[in-house]
Amino acid sequence: MKKWYGAAGLCINEHDEILMVLQGAENEEKRWSIPSGGKEDGESFEECCIRELKEETGLNVTIVKPLHIKKGNTFGIDVEVHYFEVTVTGGTICIQDPDNLIYEVAWKNADAIATLNLSFPEDADYLLNFINTNKSAQSI
Repeated sequence: MKKWYGAAGLCINEHDEILMVLQGAENEEKRWSIPSGGKEDGESFEECCIRELKEETGLNVTIVKPLHIKKGNTFGIDVEVHYFEVTVTGGTICIQDPDNLIYEVAWKNADAIATLNLSFPEDADYLLNFINTNKSAQSI
């Protein structure tokens, strides 16, 4: 059975907003997600995460820490996505996506995330929990 591997970068700013992208194929409904994409041959999951963030948002990031690995099945293909917390180190928000699937890059707060049409609805609770956890960590 075919398996797809990828990485996703979860980035939060000082306003407790998560960096997100609006994506979708040309004739599909557009949905929001955190920047992510497929791992290329010879690339580590960390390298994939950093590359995908640059391509989809124009921002340079570094890995803070691994968060979790999501496994599932999408359209009959087993999927394994490695999630990382990242921090912005430079760059300017711009879309450089070679696949032309990204339409917008934006920082979204918890209220917005709770109402967004997400590419991966199962991630909503995780994203909201991430914001709440970081809020409490910053106030210590």
